[in-house]
Amino acid sequence: MKITVVLWMLAGSWFIPAVHAFDHTYESYNQMLTDYVEAGSVHYAGLKADPELLQDVLEKMGHVKKTEFNQWSMKHQLAYLINLYNVSTLQLVTLHYPVKSIKDIGSFFKGPWDQKIVPLFGEMITLNTLEHKIIRRWYREPRVHMALVCAARGCPPLRSEAYTAVLLDAQLDDQSRTYLSSPEGLVIDRVQGVVYLSAIFKWYGDDFESVEGFVEQYGRHALTNLKITYIDYDWSLNKQED
Repeated sequence: MKITVVLWMLAGSWFIPAVHAFDHTYESYNQMLTDYVEAGSVHYAGLKADPELLQDVLEKMGHVKKTEFNQWSMKHQLAYLINLYNVSTLQLVTLHYPVKSIKDIGSFFKGPWDQKIVPLFGEMITLNTLEHKIIRRWYREPRVHMALVCAARGCPPLRSEAYTAVLLDAQLDDQSRTYLSSPEGLVIDRVQGVVYLSAIFKWYGDDFESVEGFVEQYGRHALTNLKITYIDYDWSLNKQED
């Protein structure tokens, strides 16, 4: 009788679904980025033609439970949240593509960043909630502004690789240097004594201990005696030209 019970329990255990750990290498997301992102520009038409790929990537990220998330290191958490923001933005734009700008999505009363498009801990939240109430509030990392991509040409480029905990510091440093070496991020006119900065530094200036210090560190230019002016933000879509 005991043998029968044990055998029944063992047999029954074969039908218990395996619990898979979250893939912190982001293999499927990396493959999608490799296939559809080049030099920061996105092949939205290709993503539109293959909706299951993007949906699969987003669903894998969205299955993370809060209890599991809370056991991760801060770097694992932040890498995950940055990736989730960027994938959700890709999903939002792809669902409405073709559009000329992400700002064309939604309405006057409920813009693109107020759409409940982000799957997090069993509920759908907005990009605004993810960025402002979670990432900015709890992680206090100014370099995230170089990594969160709002699907516009004026924002920092979307990397062709996922953010990971192991590489996070190096990736954020690289993003900061890349953006501040581009005309969207930083232009210096020493003849006129003016430095033109991305409007990101105006909108989120309080997130930086010192905007000038950040720009000097990653832009590698001294801003002494230069007047700061902000660049008009280019909201045109960060798409690959067809």
